[in-house]
Amino acid sequence: MGGARPQDPVRPLVSRSWSRVLGFGLDPTHANARDPLPRAEVERRRQASPLALVVDEVRSVLTSVADASRFIVVVTDADGIILWREGSAGVLRTADRLGFCEGATWTEDHVGTNAIGTALAEQAPVQLFSAEHFEEGQHPWYCTASPVHDPRTGALLGVVDVSGPALTLHPALVALVGTAARLAEAALWRHHEQALRRVRRSAEHVLATTSGPLLLVDDDGWVAHHCGVLVRDRVAAPRADRPVSVPGLGLCLPERVGEGWLVRPGASGSSLRARLHEVAGDTVLDVTGSDGASWRVTLTPRHATVLRALAAATPHGRTAADLSRDLFGDDEHRVTVRAEVSRLRRVVGALVATAPYRLADGVTLVDGS
Repeated sequence: MGGARPQDPVRPLVSRSWSRVLGFGLDPTHANARDPLPRAEVERRRQASPLALVVDEVRSVLTSVADASRFIVVVTDADGIILWREGSAGVLRTADRLGFCEGATWTEDHVGTNAIGTALAEQAPVQLFSAEHFEEGQHPWYCTASPVHDPRTGALLGVVDVSGPALTLHPALVALVGTAARLAEAALWRHHEQALRRVRRSAEHVLATTSGPLLLVDDDGWVAHHCGVLVRDRVAAPRADRPVSVPGLGLCLPERVGEGWLVRPGASGSSLRARLHEVAGDTVLDVTGSDGASWRVTLTPRHATVLRALAAATPHGRTAADLSRDLFGDDEHRVTVRAEVSRLRRVVGALVATAPYRLADGVTLVDGS
C-alpha cells in the first residue's frame, strides 16, 4: 500500500486476511460500502440474538472503563452486523464518520481487514493495530475482538470488540475482551440451565404420575429430566410428527408436555410403517405408527432413492461407500452421500439410523411406486 516493503514482516494473521480481502476486490484507499441496516431490522436482530441475554454483562465488564480509556465497545451477531455499541462519546463520533455504527456490516468482504471481520474469518481472538487494517481510513484505530460461541452447541453467535484511537492501545485489552467473551458464554450456560428448570417445573404434574423409563427434553432436545434410562445431555430435537431414536428407549414419538417434550417408549413409538408412493407427481412418504397416528412428508427423487436403497440393504446396513455405489456407480461420492443422508434425516427424523446407514429398528418401508 505504501509502495515499498515494510521494515518488519507482516504477521501471518494479517497476511492471510489481506490475501482474502484482495480477492474480494476491495479498494484500500477508500471507505468501502457500509450500507447500515434500517433501525427496525437492527432491533429485530437484537431480539433474535441469544447475545441479548448477556449483552448487559458484557457492558458491565467493558464500558465501566470505556470513557476513561477512550474506547468503544461493540457487539455484533454472527453475520458481523453491529447490534450494540457504546463507550467514549468522542470515540463514538469518530466511529460514526468511519461508518462504524449500529446496523453496519464489518466483515472482511465489506470493510477489509478489521478485528471483527477477521475474528469471524479466523474463528479466533484478533487484535489489529493501525496500518494492519486494510482500509487507510482505519489506520488511526486499534481494535481487539473475540468470538462468542454458544456453550451448548459451539455455534458462533457473534463478536465482542473494543476499538479506539491507535495511540491509546493498552496491552491489557486482549485479556479484558477475552474475559468478557468467556463471561458471556458462562452467562449463556446459566440461562440454559434456568430454561431446563422451567421445563421441569412445567411438567411436574405429568412426571409425578408417570413411571419410567423416560426423558423430558426442551425444544432443542436438551435433557431436563430422566428416569429409568442412562442420562444423556441431548437427543435429536423433537417434533410432534417425527420419531426420535434414543439408546435405551428405542424409537419414540415425542409428546408435548408443558414447555418441553416427553420422550418414552410405548405403543406410539414401538413400530412405524412407511409407504413410499406418488401423489400428483410428487414422491411422498406416508408414515403410520402402531397406534394409528400418521403423518406425510414430500421427498426429493434422490431422497426416495436413498430410502429404497436402505430398505433393500441387509440388516447390517450400508456404508457411505456402499450408498455411493448404489447412487453413482462408484465409491468416489462418499462426501455427497453423507450430505444427502444428513438432509434426509432432517426430513424423516429417526426413520433413518446411522453408523451404518439403515432403517431404524421398528421401521418398515413399503414401496408403492
